[in-house]
Amino acid sequence: MPAKKLKVKSTRLKVAKKAQKTPKVAAKTTKGTSLNASVFDTKGKVAGHIKLPSEIFGAKINNPLMSQAVRVYLANQRQGTVKTKNRGEVNKTTKKLYQQKGTGRARHGSKRAPIFVGGGLAFGPRPRDLSLNFSKKMKTLALFSALSSKLKDNEIKIIKGLEVITPKTKIMAHVLKNLGIADKKVLLVMPKMGAESQSVYRASRNIKGINILTANTLNAYKVLDNKLVLLMKDSIDVIKDTFVKGKKT
Repeated sequence: MPAKKLKVKSTRLKVAKKAQKTPKVAAKTTKGTSLNASVFDTKGKVAGHIKLPSEIFGAKINNPLMSQAVRVYLANQRQGTVKTKNRGEVNKTTKKLYQQKGTGRARHGSKRAPIFVGGGLAFGPRPRDLSLNFSKKMKTLALFSALSSKLKDNEIKIIKGLEVITPKTKIMAHVLKNLGIADKKVLLVMPKMGAESQSVYRASRNIKGINILTANTLNAYKVLDNKLVLLMKDSIDVIKDTFVKGKKT
């Protein structure tokens, strides 16, 4: 009997040692991911490389936080203004329908009751506030987690020279075809709206599947809701100035 107990203890120690070794291997693979990305031109050819900020595109991927960010964003889009009239608000006569007794019918005192056509609605929706709170720090971490997840899945492309194109939908559609993303749901991230970005906006706004957003208004939901994120090269600096430098101050 004592010999059997020793065997059980030894096997448990072996299993525990194996379990301690597995996280170390996973940590090495995450550290080894490269943050160097190719920069494409409007013809779809590689025009250089750029090193992405590690605090934005190399952040820890937090799935529960991203899920919470999506839930809060969708909840805050709800207006909560729907309203129905109850029996005290409908425009109906207050006259008693018929006498209380002697008719053999059920007693009723008002045509406004919910059981009658044109009467008030019982337990209908009322105006309410459906918004949820989400701290600025959590929004930023969720955004960094979403961008890191997209980069890990090779769903981020960086382009330069897009701001000099003619504001024509046909030209922008040709650029997307050169990049091989013409049939995908794409989030186009521009720098802050200005004279240069205006031509890109006009060329892209009528293309099906293209969602346009400025870099300073980027959020986790928009990143996750699109299949691919197309970043203009200058928008990376705007993201860094808005969410990294602003976070320190």
